[in-house]
Amino acid sequence: MNTSQIHSGTKRHVTIVSASVGAGHDGAASELARRLREAGFTVDRHDFLDLLPASLGRLLRQSYALQLRAAPESWERLFTALDRRRNLAAAVRALSGLAARRLARTAADSDVVVSTYPLASQALGRLRRRGALRVPVVTYLTDLSVHPLWIADGVDAHLALHATTAAQARRLGAADVRVCAPAVRPGFRPPSSVLERQVARLHFGLPDDDRLALVVAGSWGAGDVAATVRDVAASGLVTPVVVCGRNTALREELAGSGVGVPLGWVDDMPALMRACDVVVQNAGGLSSLEALASGLPVLSYRCLPGHGRTNAAALEEAGWAPWARRPDELPEALFAALTGPRMMGSPGTTDPAAIVAALAAGRSGAVTGRDAAVTERPASKELTETMEATR
Repeated sequence: MNTSQIHSGTKRHVTIVSASVGAGHDGAASELARRLREAGFTVDRHDFLDLLPASLGRLLRQSYALQLRAAPESWERLFTALDRRRNLAAAVRALSGLAARRLARTAADSDVVVSTYPLASQALGRLRRRGALRVPVVTYLTDLSVHPLWIADGVDAHLALHATTAAQARRLGAADVRVCAPAVRPGFRPPSSVLERQVARLHFGLPDDDRLALVVAGSWGAGDVAATVRDVAASGLVTPVVVCGRNTALREELAGSGVGVPLGWVDDMPALMRACDVVVQNAGGLSSLEALASGLPVLSYRCLPGHGRTNAAALEEAGWAPWARRPDELPEALFAALTGPRMMGSPGTTDPAAIVAALAAGRSGAVTGRDAAVTERPASKELTETMEATR
């Protein structure tokens, strides 16, 4: 995008509301903000959990992390119940409304408000319905699967990463669903040469000649990651390289086992992905999209209960990543990923930031004239080119 989107010499203003639960919601918000600022917009970002009263947001964050770590099956039961039990879902929507007053203040001077978190969408949709918010609200769906809490009456547009996602959103009653390209940082791209891959391996202290499987489990290192590492290593096809994120206990456990290469928090994930040959993931979130943009085949395995499993199913349906559901399926899936044609469906090509920009300019999403070139530019040129080349 470029500053031709800013009309009449007045800078447009966008507010983005995310949540610090893992890194996926914040990652999408960060990239959308970067693109909009590059185009000349002013952008404010807010953490929805910080807008809740007292320490409720911190309690929700801690409870969610503990549930994923200590009792993941209970999270799946809650995840499913929120879909099927209207009274429970209504209670959660009411909880999201506790942030409404602060949200209304933060968005008061905006031309458009973007949510990358379902509870923020619920609160913003309520404000929009009641007339307390008079500018368009956009929900950017960070996952390929759509839980009902993502869909809120009053939201003007929903941005979906694939036709599969869009179909789910429409079935749940979403208004104005548009398919767009993933909001992935431009640094995620395939290596330009063998030398670049070797330099990346040297930087992270990785084996020169082995085939490497990058095992990712989100910024919290959640799930049965140690079992995944053992299964990947047992295949004999690859050496596992494990991103433990902020889970120091997991890194220590893996280091003690002597299996694979455990890493802690990694600042340069684009370079690490360029060093590897395949990604094995369990949540289906931002890391999967980053891997695809980097030209890597992706496998879903030992997925987190709840959203991890629904995302794995959606990734497989979309043609972006097969799902090895049992340990005995993993070796064949790894072999196919390393040697066969990649299982990649067509991504959207419309830049999500361009859709937001058009709404901010008051054109109800109809992008014409000077904005047309912006809309046609993929959000991640490398993602589209890689997928087209491997179809």
